[in-house]
Amino acid sequence: MHPGALLDLTTELLRAVLKLDQPADAVVSAFFRKHRALGVRERHTLAETTYAVLRQRLLFQHFAQSGSGALERRLAILGWQGAPTFLRGALGPQEQAWLGQVGQIDRATLPEKLRHNLPDWLAGALREPLGEEFWPLVEALNQPAPLDLRVNALKARGEAGREQAIAALAEAGITARPTPFSPWGLRVEGKPVLNKAAPFVEGVVEVQDEGSQLLALLTDARRSEMVVDFCAGAGGKTLALGAAMRSTGRLYAFDVSGHRLDALKPRLARSGLSNVHPVQIAHERDERIRRLAGKIDRVLVDAPCSGLGTLRRNPDLKWRQSPQAVVELQGKQRAILAAAARMLKPGGRLVYATCSLLAAENEGVVQGFDEAMASEFEPVPVGELLAAMKVDAAPSLVSGQWLRLWPHRHQTDGFFAAVWRRR
Repeated sequence: MHPGALLDLTTELLRAVLKLDQPADAVVSAFFRKHRALGVRERHTLAETTYAVLRQRLLFQHFAQSGSGALERRLAILGWQGAPTFLRGALGPQEQAWLGQVGQIDRATLPEKLRHNLPDWLAGALREPLGEEFWPLVEALNQPAPLDLRVNALKARGEAGREQAIAALAEAGITARPTPFSPWGLRVEGKPVLNKAAPFVEGVVEVQDEGSQLLALLTDARRSEMVVDFCAGAGGKTLALGAAMRSTGRLYAFDVSGHRLDALKPRLARSGLSNVHPVQIAHERDERIRRLAGKIDRVLVDAPCSGLGTLRRNPDLKWRQSPQAVVELQGKQRAILAAAARMLKPGGRLVYATCSLLAAENEGVVQGFDEAMASEFEPVPVGELLAAMKVDAAPSLVSGQWLRLWPHRHQTDGFFAAVWRRR
């Protein structure tokens, strides 16, 4: 494709994404369906440029004020993630001179808001708990996330199974290494085309961030138990739980979205699991949930949240979320956690988790549950659980009694988890 044509397409895509009325990944996917003739490299340039602009939107908008032409074109030029020589072929002399001038600016001299590229309310909420670590977090959030895989314990068991998966991926031309914390985790170099590789097609590996794997590990689902993944979504943690159960017992995957549960079906087919039962529910008070009261051994609640721990993957969220939305989410989180708790039998384990960085959605919700349910539920220190599972560097993963993962500390998405045992 001619450089000018690809820059024009990038401008068109940015114009659609920056409306911020839909998730960016959905807009990008729809754009690619519309332009099916695009090659792998062209798609990579389009998508990565879009995400680079979303990550540094305030900074690039500031720089764009000195340029000319359509704003989205100037943003595309500033965020360009393709070959620099290719970009130069799309620019006129005036644009090349402007881009050179921007490149000479010392970004360290700019106002903090242009350097952290966060809305004021979010920057304030993160500065308070992090202090000096705020800027390392900002740096981490402005980098793309690595590709993590989970080795399917049903098909490749233990360390030997993980080494076999690494070897199988190498045969497919994909370099992977063990992740530092999860016993099931692999981290892949670059962004290879995974969906045609034999280990993926055969269900030996599945895409899942290492932090998400640790949530399933904390649930500690076992053979022949009754287990619920309360907010299953597309089922990444469901599949990890089912494999830990060795495809025995009964594993319910509840979600209010039939569309998300449909996305679980092909993954379930690859996994080899036969103990998973996807169920679309209307809400947390659904009669199908009520019927399970007092019958379940383990419940994982990966609650609907702001998703701000996934900003490396979904940088549009920082522009689409708001303090008001977080307050509304807290109400849902409390209601879902209370409903999930009722399903547990005495001695059963409850795990509450989010992929949020905000204390309001994490410690705030947990402390409220502790106060309301102290007579029925006993908190379980996460550090002790991880140590018992021989997770390396377990103390570095916890804050107080809870799991607290940060992108800049752990190279995972931002996750939180609390665990209780029913008395």
